[in-house]
Amino acid sequence: MSSSHSYPLAKIGLIGGGQLGRMTIKAAKRLGATCTVLDPDDHCPACQLAAKQLVAGYYDADAIRQLSNEVDVLTFELEDIDADTLASLEAEGKAVYPSSAVLKTIQDKLVQKQFLAANDIPTSEFIEANEPSAELFEQFGYPLVQKARRGGYDGRGVAIMKTADSFDKHLPVPSLIERFVKADKEIAILVARSTKGEVKTYPPVEMVFNDENMLDILLAPALILETVAQEAQRIAEKTVEALNGVGIFGVEMFVTEDGQVLVNEIAPRTHNSGHHTIEANITDQFEQHLRAILGLPLGSTETLCPAAMVNLLGAPGETGKPELRGLDETLSISGVNLHLYGKNKTSPYRKMGHITILDKDIKQAAEKAALVKTLITIGAEKNDE
Repeated sequence: MSSSHSYPLAKIGLIGGGQLGRMTIKAAKRLGATCTVLDPDDHCPACQLAAKQLVAGYYDADAIRQLSNEVDVLTFELEDIDADTLASLEAEGKAVYPSSAVLKTIQDKLVQKQFLAANDIPTSEFIEANEPSAELFEQFGYPLVQKARRGGYDGRGVAIMKTADSFDKHLPVPSLIERFVKADKEIAILVARSTKGEVKTYPPVEMVFNDENMLDILLAPALILETVAQEAQRIAEKTVEALNGVGIFGVEMFVTEDGQVLVNEIAPRTHNSGHHTIEANITDQFEQHLRAILGLPLGSTETLCPAAMVNLLGAPGETGKPELRGLDETLSISGVNLHLYGKNKTSPYRKMGHITILDKDIKQAAEKAALVKTLITIGAEKNDE
């Protein structure tokens, strides 16, 4: 007997209206689902495409409850949201994916590390540092990485300290400190797990970060040994299974010089390391997330073409109405795919878009990505105040 579904397929409530939400809504429209967005910015990227927006903060319990009453399932595109209200809604029978329990585990970086250790998932050595002190850091040993327990993202809330002389740059907040890993590569793997327990994993990608500790260039697939790739995929799947996660997860990892794979952090949502999947894979990460939370069969993660991805960040020292410089020269390069996020104001290092470059030769794609970085800039119009 064939399956049947009503149309629209589902009403989805999306907490967070940034670029991840925007791209998720595009996928939802393809699948025949509608999205209502909750975000405090009434000009957010996602609201430009959503069926409806609730203008409210991520910790507005009444607004989140209103959202849940208007939709079939709740999901989110960022971690810094009200997990307690989501837990209450789950207790009342509302569908929330990933679950509030998963979210609470991920929101606190110390709890996340403790989860990894408790489940025998390889990660770097760490200790709690709720009251950071020079003595504690010295006792743990340098070099080290300090991470704020809550609120860090895109390089914020992280301090890398090579020697004791760096302690004056420490974060004066409840934290953890972990062993600095001398990584040969930094990679990420997307893992999707559905409400029915089906799991699909994407090939590992390689990440190169800029001086602001933000993703600069991504290479898909990662230039690593097949044995390392298989081990990384096994660990990533084990991580999501241990979480009992539903949806798509970005698992960031280190590959050490001797080929050891260590989990760095987990993102319980669509992830910057998966943007290339829109063009480069049969099923992109945004559609895969929706398939997972709606209980639909997961799509193929097969790679159609190697790709490189470049984040388009706001130019340093420029704030105001965006101005694209070098666009024509960039679009003249074969294989370039431009994605702008609809943000009406640029500021230094703000994510304004991304470019995916397809090429049958991953090294050629990487060279084109490096060229693109020299050609295109998103600054502010000179007459903007």
